Amino acid sequence: MGEISGYGEYLAGLVAGVATVAIGHPFDTVKVKLQKHNTEAHGIKYRNGLHCTARILKTEGVWFSQCFLWIRGLYTGATSSFIGVAFQSSIFFGIYSQTKQSLQGGLQSDKPLPKVIIPTAAFGGAIVSFVLCPSELVKCRMQVQRTDSLVPISRRYSSPLDCALQTLKSEGATGIFRGGLTTFLRESLGNAVFFSVYEYVRYYMHSQLKAASFEHSNLFDMGVGIVSGGLGGVAFWSAVLPLDVAKTIIQTSPDRSSTRNPFRAFPANAAAIVPWELSMKMLGIKHD
Repeated sequence: MGEISGYGEYLAGLVAGVATVAIGHPFDTVKVKLQKHNTEAHGIKYRNGLHCTARILKTEGVWFSQCFLWIRGLYTGATSSFIGVAFQSSIFFGIYSQTKQSLQGGLQSDKPLPKVIIPTAAFGGAIVSFVLCPSELVKCRMQVQRTDSLVPISRRYSSPLDCALQTLKSEGATGIFRGGLTTFLRESLGNAVFFSVYEYVRYYMHSQLKAASFEHSNLFDMGVGIVSGGLGGVAFWSAVLPLDVAKTIIQTSPDRSSTRNPFRAFPANAAAIVPWELSMKMLGIKHD
């Protein structure tokens, strides 16, 4: 069980990353387009997230493949996200779980400990920012170049790989890490906030339901994960949205304003927490 636990935490994180992109990528596409185009001089203007989504579906369309409905425009750049976020999530959740256990050591407390959670989450976020930065640069550039875009056809990328190669060719090795400092700050600060909220909400819900003699079940765990992960995500983006806007500006083109609705983060972060917790449970890894 010790060997499974050592690798299982990273596997659970991988599952969480895939779920995050599957659920959250359309929201991210809308966010990036709002950040990019609503600040271009004489550029495209979206009234809100719903208007932006409708424009994407209208101009970039939908298509069917083997009975699955794929919203093509909303999943632009998803390839690099699936690779980057899955890898990042695996590393992050593995680092978080193991570092947390190390820092807690012999501390006897069922309650969340800020002196453990904050540095652990910030450290994990700082490490994974080096993975996230290149994948998000490619993702953002792919997202802003679709049909409903100001990017000239002659300057568009044919695929995420083409985007990465052209960036390396034209901007060098440092170009693929453009926005690295902002990503570093966003991830270290944001994850410290995210896990502080997540751990406290999770602890509070378990305590209240346990006091009420609520019957424990997998459905119960899923509900707690959805609420705690979703609220953690709202807190994350409430804290770091200005940094994320700055990152999009740096990685695409100069902008000054963007949408400021942090509730877009709820579905994606709830989707990350639930598969992570369920995977940990199935692998027999205790989550304190």
